[in-house]
Amino acid sequence: MRLKLLILVSLLAAVVGASSCFAVAYFLLSPTKNVSPPMWAAAASLIVPLAATTFAAVFVYRHTSRRRVLQAAATALLALLLTLTALLLCSVLTGRPKPEIIPATTPTAKTS
Repeated sequence: MRLKLLILVSLLAAVVGASSCFAVAYFLLSPTKNVSPPMWAAAASLIVPLAATTFAAVFVYRHTSRRRVLQAAATALLALLLTLTALLLCSVLTGRPKPEIIPATTPTAKTS
């Protein structure tokens, strides 16, 4: 197996897929605009990482001589795993903190 090729291509596909997903979400699906986002932009945020993974798997398949299907499948799985990890890590690191909820105090009635 060409392990260097498999890892490098998977890492590159994950970077392209995760960064394109965040770019689509930041520029096209921005919640600060008053207009509703187009549906093709939401679909693009899912399709572009899958396209990058598919391209990486085909690239590895075409550039290896033995065990092509195994290496292509391993590349696709590794690229999807790295993309998912990058998306989850970035969303956790850039997420908004939860607001602190202070319980409302109720006035107590004095009984004498």
